Amino acid sequence: MPNKWILVSAIMGGLAVALGAFGAHGLKKVLTTEQIQTFEVGVRYQMYHALALLGVAWVIGTIPSRWANASAICMLVGVVLFSGSIYGLVLAKWRWLGPITPIGGVVLMTGWFCLAMASLRAWPKT
Repeated sequence: MPNKWILVSAIMGGLAVALGAFGAHGLKKVLTTEQIQTFEVGVRYQMYHALALLGVAWVIGTIPSRWANASAICMLVGVVLFSGSIYGLVLAKWRWLGPITPIGGVVLMTGWFCLAMASLRAWPKT
């Protein structure tokens, strides 16, 4: 059965590469060094979580659970909120997105917590 999270991970990772290249080459003349560094934080966390989501997809394929699926959802939503708000802050100067970034960080941490719970639930009972 195809795992939709592998597809989501691949798209998220590919977008991270494209955005990283855009930041490194297309924004150097438009943004300050500080803005580019901030943009790169968004790209970096997006790539970290694209790779993490690939691992979560493997977990779902190996030991499917609601906790693992919740982890995948949190990682996707967390990247949209965390990295997406950083992109909006830097590129569009949408200051109202500032409070969204830490919410995205909390959602990402929740994704890691859910992954830990999936692991604990699959732990053999002795």
